[in-house]
Amino acid sequence: MAEHTIASALEYASGRFSGVHDSATLDAEVLLCHVLEQRRAQLYAWPERVLTASQWRAFERLVARREKGEPVAYLTGRREFWSLPLQVSGDTLIPRPETELLVERALEQVPAAAAWLIADLGTGSGAVALAIARERPACRVLGTETSPQALHVARGNARRLGLANVSLVQMDWCRALATSGCHLIAANPPYVPSGDPHLAQGDVRFEPRRALVGGEDGLDAIRVIGREAGRALRSGGVLLLEHGHDQAPRVRDLLADQGYRTVRSYRDLADKERVTQGSVP
Repeated sequence: MAEHTIASALEYASGRFSGVHDSATLDAEVLLCHVLEQRRAQLYAWPERVLTASQWRAFERLVARREKGEPVAYLTGRREFWSLPLQVSGDTLIPRPETELLVERALEQVPAAAAWLIADLGTGSGAVALAIARERPACRVLGTETSPQALHVARGNARRLGLANVSLVQMDWCRALATSGCHLIAANPPYVPSGDPHLAQGDVRFEPRRALVGGEDGLDAIRVIGREAGRALRSGGVLLLEHGHDQAPRVRDLLADQGYRTVRSYRDLADKERVTQGSVP
């Protein structure tokens, strides 16, 4: 059997990914780091190191799966969000950098020493709830999720991060929350229209459709959350919603029609309106 060094393994994987993925070299590095349990810098410090037969077989399997389009985050079971190392699985969405805007806007609303009740609806891997809980330790953060499998992932992340101010419960949005109990509710709900061609492309092909698709116009879940959150928020409480880059005007109109005040949208680093905020009277 031919020997495979770190250098030759990277060349092999990059060649397989070339023309298939824009991040061919990075994907190869991340997968090899995962197999070898090393950091990327170590790959280039010892490029002549020879992989064991079992390491090479494991790497080959991951390369084949990535070549077919399976997301790197699912292959490694890891994704960083808000500088938090999170575990993910095929039962959860892969946390995306643009969702950090949702966390930023939430933290803007919550004073550093506040002891508020905050809810994160459809928490998935727990990314948003855990980020807020880390930054506002005096707050009680409740993450709701309908999927038991996703909840298992989120609870594992909370346990590994040692965040005791987070509760993760099986619940349909905020339907069972006490009336007028929350100071702030955040949600990254399904908002992709059911006929969107992007659902058949790239990483999203492997992500749970229940967490992606929001009905014919993408706004079904947002309508429900707007109604339910209005009852669960205390007077002056804030609702924050992530949505598609072209949905902000419709989300603003929807929240205004539902009685929210001071409705406005915020732009992400790509200058796209990604988060809309409203407050209850």
